[in-house]
Amino acid sequence: MADRPQQPVRPARARKGSPIKTGYLVLYNAVSTILWGTILGRVLLIASVHGTKYVYPGVGEFAKWTQTLALLEVVHAAVGIVRAPLLTTLMQVASRILLIWGIVHPFPNTVAYSPIYSSMLVAWSVTEVIRYSYFAINLSTGSVPGIWLWLRYNTFFVLYPLGISSECALVWKAATGPAGQYTGVKEALFAILLIYVPGSYILFTHMMAQRRKVMRGNHAKTI
Repeated sequence: MADRPQQPVRPARARKGSPIKTGYLVLYNAVSTILWGTILGRVLLIASVHGTKYVYPGVGEFAKWTQTLALLEVVHAAVGIVRAPLLTTLMQVASRILLIWGIVHPFPNTVAYSPIYSSMLVAWSVTEVIRYSYFAINLSTGSVPGIWLWLRYNTFFVLYPLGISSECALVWKAATGPAGQYTGVKEALFAILLIYVPGSYILFTHMMAQRRKVMRGNHAKTI
């Protein structure tokens, strides 16, 4: 789905017993921050100078492979490198892989040149720049600036609706466009839209629960 404020993930025993894991996760999160920051900058620059119809030709391939890299997060959760819920992580990553490889890649003329594609990338990239940089800083120093903590656990109120609505709109455009020409594909895409309803609720309530937990803990520290 659009936003992915998972619980504050720390590598298993990273602080005291696993500097290799910590170093790897710092590197992974730092590289991911740079990649998504590049996407955000290119989307905003291209859209403002040339228009949103040029965003996909200018950043589509880069965004596709950057998002594909996030499959490593499923591996991280599965093997215990991070303490993150495997099911939630899988749901979050799978929905984006569906959009990138199942919608945008095979049907670019229908969905990728729409301004909705640009709004989706903006929601994704802002979310990921904040999320990955938060983890990189936290893993490196053990704490994050208050403003970064606030951004991490509050911006999803705007970014999640923007991202999820953009994703659903692209799936709809594909289902009612060229994808509908293939037997069973149109029905599968409509079924996916139905899954988005409970899936979005599960992920949004998960984000709210994590926000309450973190913000309550932060408030207690300041008292």
